Amino acid sequence: MALSLDPEIAQALAPMAGAMADATPPAVGDIAARRAMWEPIIGAAGTAQPIPDDVKTSEHHTTADDGARITMRWYTKDGAAPGPAVLFFHGGGYIFGHIDLFDGPVSRYVSASGVPMLSVEYRRAPEHPFPAPLEDAYSALRWLHAHAAELGVDRDRIGVMGDSAGGGMAAGLTILARERGGPKIARQILIMPMLDDRTTTPDSHIAPYLLWSYDDSLTAWPALLGEAAGGPGVPATAAPARLEDATGLPPAYIEVGQLDVFRDEDAAYATKLSRAGVPVEFHLHPGAPHEFDSIALTSDVARRAITDRIRVLTSI
Repeated sequence: MALSLDPEIAQALAPMAGAMADATPPAVGDIAARRAMWEPIIGAAGTAQPIPDDVKTSEHHTTADDGARITMRWYTKDGAAPGPAVLFFHGGGYIFGHIDLFDGPVSRYVSASGVPMLSVEYRRAPEHPFPAPLEDAYSALRWLHAHAAELGVDRDRIGVMGDSAGGGMAAGLTILARERGGPKIARQILIMPMLDDRTTTPDSHIAPYLLWSYDDSLTAWPALLGEAAGGPGVPATAAPARLEDATGLPPAYIEVGQLDVFRDEDAAYATKLSRAGVPVEFHLHPGAPHEFDSIALTSDVARRAITDRIRVLTSI
């Protein structure tokens, strides 16, 4: 029996199928076309469900080591008791996306879990290649630890979370924080994370269902890493799949769809962490492509995934 889309996801994709079939995918290396195509889609998906009215936001800023001013948005639920908090990094292949486009998902996580989140406007490649985006993330982590008391946050209960490239950023940040001796990260929540710059060989079983394609990865990784992409010298902080020793990293929740380019690297990363003694919860969702929860938000698989994420958030 061949792999196929989950029926509810296929139904949700059906209205878009014709337009997608007629559209010419952007060429490898065409970042502007990908930004123009994907950012309106992300924005529409983010507002497809109501934005909760019990979540308040405030703007904050920090300064990266190179002097860049980093914008951060703090989301809190009315009446939430002091406790954990989460740094959130949005997806977009490191080359597109902004925190504004993810207001909806982040607000819904905060409303459902009661756990406040700090969403980080990290700089994007290729204008700002590695390590700039990760250093922005590290600056945000330091800021959250420094301001924990006034924000009502327990420094021992700060987690990191992200989807796609944001999941790769969250994973890379845990490695960087370990290298630098802190600040402490209590949990990593990696949603279909982008972890390996060497994933370039197409899998014919999933190729018909890809929303993030191999060509997209062949565009995004060189934008982030330059000529080093795919070569021997890429550090694990840039591509966490290259990590050799996972000892001492925080407990991880990892999920990915079976029809996702990142499937194999995510499963391998879950195994790598497990073999180093890191507690791991791993979910492989059959019939699910990349960003399935944004596409078919009322599907059973999306509901289960969101429920699991909320459960893990509240357990930090």
